[in-house]
Amino acid sequence: MTPQLAVTLVFFFWPAGQAILQSLQRGDAFGLSTRFVGFDNFTAVLADPAYLASVEVTLVFSFAVALLALVPGLLFAVMADKVVRGGAFYKTVLLLPYAVAPAIAGVLWLFLFNPSVGIVAVGLRRAGIDWNYVLNGRQALLLVILAAAWKQISYNFLFFLAGLQAIPKALLEASAIDGASSRRRFWTIVFPLLAPTSFFLLVVDIVLDL
Repeated sequence: MTPQLAVTLVFFFWPAGQAILQSLQRGDAFGLSTRFVGFDNFTAVLADPAYLASVEVTLVFSFAVALLALVPGLLFAVMADKVVRGGAFYKTVLLLPYAVAPAIAGVLWLFLFNPSVGIVAVGLRRAGIDWNYVLNGRQALLLVILAAAWKQISYNFLFFLAGLQAIPKALLEASAIDGASSRRRFWTIVFPLLAPTSFFLLVVDIVLDL
């Protein structure tokens, strides 16, 4: 047995098999005894309104964060790739949010949007928006989505920038000589060539947020 196969069996297939087996059992409060119940656990979970609501919130959160992180990440990468003077500075600034620890980012957003003393919250109230994520569940979900997307934009930006720099410049120059506008070059050449990177980031963003 090769080492790779052994690692896969021990750290993937064995835990996955154990998880499936345990999902078909029911144990006592102390975990001392179990009994086989078949699919009763799945039936109970899928009939629980609280569980279904949590699944809905999770899906909304995952896809919203992926969308809000992918589009700005691609936009910033395209803009940074065109900058000649000070390009390194702009790229460093755009990568800074990813270097911030999640706990620090959470505290930062908590202070900014705090209903009582948050600068952004005060501005929203002056604009006529009744902002209080403590009492409004939709606002709380929106705040978590924005914070998570803000952290993920830098990660997506890095991969998109690498993908843009891997595109042959001669190909873009040839299309420009043929009269293709910058917008047409992006949609017909750049964006299709970035499809593998986009798919990879979409999967990563969704999986990380699940």
